Amino acid sequence: SVLTSVIFASFTFIFFALEGSIMAQGLKLGFGLPLWLGYLVSTLMVIPLVIYGMKALSKLQVWTTPVWLLLMAGPLVYLVANDPDTVNRFLAYAGTDGDGGVNTASVLLGAGVCLSLIAQIGEQIDYLRFMPPKTEANKRGWWTAVVMAGPGWVILGALKQAMGVFLAVYILSEVGPAAATEPIQQFRGAFDAMMPSWLVVPLAVVLVVISQIKINVTNAYSGSLAWTNSVTRVTKRYPGRMIFVLVNLAFALILMEADMFSFLNSILGFYSNCAIAWVVTVATDIMINKYLLKLSPHAPEFRRGMLYAVNPVGVVAFVAASGLSIAMYFHALGDTLQPYSPVAAAVIAFVVTPLM
Repeated sequence: SVLTSVIFASFTFIFFALEGSIMAQGLKLGFGLPLWLGYLVSTLMVIPLVIYGMKALSKLQVWTTPVWLLLMAGPLVYLVANDPDTVNRFLAYAGTDGDGGVNTASVLLGAGVCLSLIAQIGEQIDYLRFMPPKTEANKRGWWTAVVMAGPGWVILGALKQAMGVFLAVYILSEVGPAAATEPIQQFRGAFDAMMPSWLVVPLAVVLVVISQIKINVTNAYSGSLAWTNSVTRVTKRYPGRMIFVLVNLAFALILMEADMFSFLNSILGFYSNCAIAWVVTVATDIMINKYLLKLSPHAPEFRRGMLYAVNPVGVVAFVAASGLSIAMYFHALGDTLQPYSPVAAAVIAFVVTPLM
């Protein structure tokens, strides 16, 4: 419990720092704020929203989603409808250093970065635990919500990643490879193709700010719960959730001020090994140990007093999977195996969990 809560809490402040960096880039373009000040603003503005807990966050998500969807999808629909060749250019793009074809090592390194998002399933749970009870009358809608907001979030997540790559390729020739990864530049380029120039920057800034607030209120809230769980479990004292909101945001701000965005791939590539090991261990215990092989009790025990302090199945499988895959990522087992670290994390966790 302590170990996985720390892994999840680290996910929330890493991704808070990522989203805060994106917002700071937008504030710099729209208002001329230096990045260091933009990092501070994007951190502080989240605190009042997180104080009020999940009820306030749910209202924020509901009211901002229609505007966010319109601004997010509108430019892409316009680009594809107005210039269908943009899709062909995107599909034909071979990379800044590529020469066509598929490079397995590059694909797996990219997969490692993408799969760092696997830990977001923890944030989905923070919303889903407020679902109303399932009844005969609502069971179809209940299951739709649980599946789409639970494991189904990866569909929207994958679409958003694909959209980002599409827009990066679209603006590449204008802004260069370094700036093409910045969402504010991507949507500035997309809006520029469909509306008057005086509207372009304000709308791009509005989209980026709404997007980052929507994500970062959840990062701050979920991270505070994870830190609270870990510290309470170890110290047997409950210091209050708001302290850990500030702790989480302090870690995120340090990462932002250290210019995390410039070495983002390395951070996410390293972190994904921990995230994959954790989630695959839990999923394997549920699917294989409980249901398929019936090695562990079908109903999980949630009462803390009835649980052992250390669960050797989870701890050994997680430590083995994350430890070996991180060693691979840092070239300890040679350069050839380095890109395969996310695969190793998944395979080791999948094998060791039922073995233990």
